[in-house]
Amino acid sequence: MVIITAGMIGVGKTTLTGKIAKHLGTKAFYEPVGENPVLPLYYNNPEQYGFLLQIYFLNKRFSMIKKALSDDNNILDRSIYEDALFTKQNNAEGNISDMELKIYLELLDKMMGELDQLPKKAPDLMVYAETDFETILHRIKMRGRDYEQFDNDPKLKEYYYHMWSAYKQWYEEYDKSPKMKIDLQKYDLSEDANVDIVLNMIDEELKKIR
Repeated sequence: MVIITAGMIGVGKTTLTGKIAKHLGTKAFYEPVGENPVLPLYYNNPEQYGFLLQIYFLNKRFSMIKKALSDDNNILDRSIYEDALFTKQNNAEGNISDMELKIYLELLDKMMGELDQLPKKAPDLMVYAETDFETILHRIKMRGRDYEQFDNDPKLKEYYYHMWSAYKQWYEEYDKSPKMKIDLQKYDLSEDANVDIVLNMIDEELKKIR
């Protein structure tokens, strides 16, 4: 069984991924953020590094999903299925040119075609995490990555808002696997009781799939 988690930066997705993996006794594949040499460069100059960042993530996410679909049981913190969302938003923001977007989408299409050749072609469940926008901003501040901070960068805050909005539409259109939505504002995972509630919700969804 393969489960992917999805959601906006700062929503609590990585924590959710770890809780699910521990609960199910399986391996978690985490998004490559801390060791990503392009990400700080992108935040400093998105126009110059937007395309490079998306190619970096696409390469990593393709490797992750390919390995996960080839193994027995895994949980993925963000996946290739939402990668195009970021690239299209960067194009809309003017950080990625139309030609770069075209090249990216052609490469993504070829990668998705390769996944279709695997015995297991898609995840069993996508768990989408959401909160309101103010909670997103609060959690971005709390985790304290310098390059993510927006207090003196209104353009970055606006980018976050556009991504938060775009994710809502992305969830509605996602059709690669069964899906469910979890409100991590209502069920804040810093409280143990909420962790139990969320994991029980996921267990119930998995029973339907199985």
